[in-house]
Amino acid sequence: MAVGGCGGARLPWRAAIRQASPLGGGLPRSRALGYNHGAVFPLRDTVRARSFPVVNWLLLGANVAVFLLMTSGGLGSFERLTARFALIPAQLAPARPLEYATLLSSMFMHGSWFHLLSNMWTLYIFGDNVEDRMGSGRYLVFYLLAGLAAGLVQVSFDRTSVIPTVGASGAIAGVLGAYLILFPRGRVITLIPLFFFIQFVEIPAAFYLGLWFLSQLSSGLLSLGAAGDFGGIAWWAHVGGFVFGVATVVLFARRPRVYRQWYADEYWPW
Repeated sequence: MAVGGCGGARLPWRAAIRQASPLGGGLPRSRALGYNHGAVFPLRDTVRARSFPVVNWLLLGANVAVFLLMTSGGLGSFERLTARFALIPAQLAPARPLEYATLLSSMFMHGSWFHLLSNMWTLYIFGDNVEDRMGSGRYLVFYLLAGLAAGLVQVSFDRTSVIPTVGASGAIAGVLGAYLILFPRGRVITLIPLFFFIQFVEIPAAFYLGLWFLSQLSSGLLSLGAAGDFGGIAWWAHVGGFVFGVATVVLFARRPRVYRQWYADEYWPW
C-alpha cells in the first residue's frame, strides 16, 4: 500500500487509508505488495529442508506480530501507523533521510488478513529451502536486502506516487528468484479448481516461478501506460525483488557440493 504528500496540503493518502479495511479483503486506492497466485494455489514444494528454518519462522512471526499490533489499536490507529511507516515514494528525498527507513518498516506491514496470509504462506513454502542453502545469517541479510532492492525499484518507476506501499512480497520475490536458481528441478504441488472438481498437480518450479515472474513483468509494463493505480499492486517491486534474488543468490548460497548428498539428484541442474 502506498501513500504520499508534501507540505501543508491536504494529503490524498488519508482517504485511501481510511477506506482500507485492515480486517477485510484488500486496500482500495492503495498499493499492496502481495503475492498473487492466479488460478492455482501452491500447497507445498517437493524439496525437503534438512535443517530447521529458524530465521524463516522468525520472519513469519514478525510479520504476524506487526499486523496484530497494527490492528489492535494499542500503538495507535491503523491509519496513523500506515501513514508513518508505509513506503511513500513521493516523500523520499535527501532532505528527509529518515523517510528512507520506511523501505524497511513497510516490509513488515500488511493491509488485510488475506494480504498477510497469502504472503506468509508463500514464504513458508519456499523460504525454508533457501535458508537451508544459505544458512540462517546469510538468509536474513539476503531477505532484507531483497526487500530494500524491491522498494527502490518500485520507487524508481513511480517516483511521484502518493499512494502508501506495504507488504513483504518484494522480499519474498527475492526468495522466489533464489529458489528458481537453487532448485529449478523441484516441483510445486498446486491445487487447481476445474469447475466443480479439484485437481492436484505437480508443476516444475522453473515453470511455475518463471510464469509468475513474466506475469509480474507484463503487468508492470502495462502499468507504465495506465492512468492511475494499475491493479493496486506494486508490480515493479515484485520484478525488482525477483531479479535481485536471481542475480545475487550465488553470493549468499553455500557451495552445492556440501549439499549434493542431502538432496535427490533431480533437484540439481549441475
